[in-house]
Amino acid sequence: MAVKVFLDANVLLDLILKREQYHKSKEIIEHIIENKIQGFTTSSVVHITGYWVSKAYGTMKTKELLLTLLADIRIIDISHETALTALHSKINDIEDALQYYTAIHHKLDYFISLDKQLKKESIPALPVFEPGEFIAQYF
Repeated sequence: MAVKVFLDANVLLDLILKREQYHKSKEIIEHIIENKIQGFTTSSVVHITGYWVSKAYGTMKTKELLLTLLADIRIIDISHETALTALHSKINDIEDALQYYTAIHHKLDYFISLDKQLKKESIPALPVFEPGEFIAQYF
């Protein structure tokens, strides 16, 4: 079975807006497209990404880009119980806590993010990797 990874908003934004981690984020997406790994995210990440991308490219182009990504990346959602667990966790950033515990609930293997604080606050059940770290370890 393929490794299952969560893609945080900063990874998608780096890819679409061609920011600093563009090449590494692109490589992860390519591995997802090639079915070497499975990619997951939440509707909240799509919302956050859509907001920032639409400021750069407009609504129609943003929809096109997101639809292209969602052809290969699956949306997972959060339950009430998981939201409560996330809010009781030691992770201070509420959005990060909700995304992280959603990934845990869905039994994903890795959480891909550029958020250094989240990496410090993560637990062994779900390691947080920056895109380059993940690529170096698995490809």
